[in-house]
Amino acid sequence: MGKNGLLELKEKIDLDRIPKHIAIIMDGNGRWAKKRFLPRTAGHQEGMKRVIEIVEVAEKLDIKYLSLYAFSTENWKRPKEEIESLMKLLVQYIRNELDRIHKNNVRIQTMGDLSKLPRLAREEVERAVEKTKNNSKMILNIGLNYGGRDEIIRGIKNILEDVKMGKLKEDHIDEKVLNNYLYTYNMPDPDLLIRPSGELRLSNFMLYQIAYTEFWFSDIYWPDFKEEHLYKAIIDYQSRNRRFGGI
Repeated sequence: MGKNGLLELKEKIDLDRIPKHIAIIMDGNGRWAKKRFLPRTAGHQEGMKRVIEIVEVAEKLDIKYLSLYAFSTENWKRPKEEIESLMKLLVQYIRNELDRIHKNNVRIQTMGDLSKLPRLAREEVERAVEKTKNNSKMILNIGLNYGGRDEIIRGIKNILEDVKMGKLKEDHIDEKVLNNYLYTYNMPDPDLLIRPSGELRLSNFMLYQIAYTEFWFSDIYWPDFKEEHLYKAIIDYQSRNRRFGGI
């Protein structure tokens, strides 16, 4: 899409009704590469470029929370070489982009069990989280070794431990309390969930938080997901009537 077409599309967005929290399942890197007779790692490299672009667009639109599904608890089943490549890309992304992210007042937050990551990747992620912890323009929430079911089980275990220790009364447990034990305790639920690649499933992503989230699916593989597609998703979201169970 040319600059004029992109500008016309952007002008259709109601800037007063921008979703506060957008979540994205970044899917289709491997199929994008296979279609071009390239190794799967090439798809992941191209997908990382889209991360950089979409984060920048989200900043400009004043989106307050952007959650990206980068590596799931199930992704460990993939070939060792592919996992190593993904972890190297993660390190590369942080080293190349952290200063810009920090300068733009973006806070990096993670969800998932980081202890399972390779040492270098874990240390780089922890460095990014620490460096940006006081930033306030946008939270870039990255799912690493993350699974929705695992998150809920973790939250329940921590609640039970606090009840056992006398820090929490069983009668006081409600939705708000459980929310405080999730990785997203300091974030509102996603308003909009985007999934490219043609798949129509959630893949264990933010299962508790998306109870009333609006979904936007696309056949486009993640490496081909551009600024214009984010605009289209937001425009479609703004055309919907969110009733949250009401009339």
